[in-house]
Amino acid sequence: MSNNPEEPRLQQRCSFCGKEHGQVKRLFAGHEAHICNECVNLCAGLLQAVHDEEPAEQIRDLPRPADIKNFLDQYVIGQEEAKVTVSVAVYNHYKRINHQLRLKTRGHFTQKSEDVELEKSNILLLGPTGTGKTLIARSLAKFLKVPFTLADATVLTEAGYVGEDVENILVRLFQASDFNARKTERGIIYIDELDKISRKDGNPSITRDVSGEGVQQGLLKILEGTIANIPPKGGRKHPEQAFVQIDTSDILFICGGAFDGLEKTIARRLGNKVVGFEVDKKLISEASEDIFDHVTPPDLIEYGLIPELVGRIPVTASLRPLDEKAMLNILTEPKNALVKQYTKLMEMEGVKLRFQPAALKAAVKKACERKTGARALRSIFERAMLNVMYDIPSQSEISQVVITPEVFTKGKPPKLITHAEKKKAG
Repeated sequence: MSNNPEEPRLQQRCSFCGKEHGQVKRLFAGHEAHICNECVNLCAGLLQAVHDEEPAEQIRDLPRPADIKNFLDQYVIGQEEAKVTVSVAVYNHYKRINHQLRLKTRGHFTQKSEDVELEKSNILLLGPTGTGKTLIARSLAKFLKVPFTLADATVLTEAGYVGEDVENILVRLFQASDFNARKTERGIIYIDELDKISRKDGNPSITRDVSGEGVQQGLLKILEGTIANIPPKGGRKHPEQAFVQIDTSDILFICGGAFDGLEKTIARRLGNKVVGFEVDKKLISEASEDIFDHVTPPDLIEYGLIPELVGRIPVTASLRPLDEKAMLNILTEPKNALVKQYTKLMEMEGVKLRFQPAALKAAVKKACERKTGARALRSIFERAMLNVMYDIPSQSEISQVVITPEVFTKGKPPKLITHAEKKKAG
C-alpha cells in the first residue's frame, strides 16, 4: 500500500466520460461516483434544450392599450398619437401570439372562422431629435413583462465587414431573455436611428454600401420572420460555439429615426402645382409641426429606404416638436423629471432644493434655443448644478438651496440658506 496521499486522487475518474482527474478542470465526488465539469456542462445544455422545446404558454394578464398608454403618460409628455399607436400595436401583437397558441393547442386549424392568419405590424416612429422616440421604447421596457432590447442601426454593417452583424440584434434580445429561445421569440426590439442607414440617394446602389443599403437588406428577413441562427455570445470571434435557432415571426420591431430632410420631400409633394380651376390645392410648410403626419411610403423610399423595408414597417406614428409648455411639463411631471431627480439627490444630503418658477422658464427658453428637444434640458441642468452638487456635501451648515433664473441665464451661484438663517427667519 502506497503512503502517497495524492495517489487516490490521481486514480479518480469521471463515472460518465472516464476522464481522469488531471484531464479535466474539476472533478466532483459523490457517493461511490464522480462527475467532471465537462459532463456537468453537457447535462446542463441538454436540460436547457428540453426546456426550450416545451410549448410556450399564453401570456396572462395582458395589459390593455389604455393601461399601456397610462403608464407611458407617467414618463412621456405629449405625443398622444404616438403613444396610442404603440399601445395598440403592442396589445395586438401579444393578442396575436395568444391566438396562435390557442390554435396550436387544438392540434389543427379549423376551416371556418379560425383559419384567419393574423400578421404582425412593425412600427416606425418619426420625429425630430429629443421628442421622445427612445423614451417611449425605454418606458415600454419597464412596463412589459417580456424581453426587450434597444439596438442602434448606426453600428450595423453587412456580414464580413467591421461592425456588428444584423443578427447581433437578436443576440442582445436572447441575452435579455436569460438565454431562453422561447422567451426571445416573443420579445420586442427597438431599432434606433433607422434613418442613418438610408441610401445616400434614392437610386439603387451599384457599389457596396455596407452600412446603408446592405444593412437594410439584412434587416428584411428578421423584420418579416425567419429562422435565424445566432451565436449566443455574439460576434464572429467564437466560431466553435453552437448556434441557437430563433424564429423572428413573433418578435415585434419598433423603429425610430429623426429623418432629417424628409420634411422637404413631403412639402414638395404636397405643394406641387396643379392644372385646372376650382381644384383644392393643399400647401404645407416644411417647418410645420405636423409635417410628418402626411408621410407616405413613396416619401420614405425617396429618402433612401428600400421599398421592401418600407413594406415591412406598415404602421407609422409621428412625434411633434416640443413647445415651451411641454418642455416645462417635462421638467416637473414625469416620474423621472429632472427637478424630482435633483431634489431627491439633495434630500440625501439633508438639504432642501427649491426651483423658482422663473428659473424653470429660463432653463426651458435656453433649451428651446438649442433645438435639440428634451435632451438639451439635461445638459443645461448638469452645467448649472455642477458647482452646487460639488460644494453641498462639504457644507453641513446649508439647509436650503434656492435656484434663481440667474443660475441658468448668467451662470451665477444659487441662493444658499443656512440652518441658522432658517431658524432666525423661522
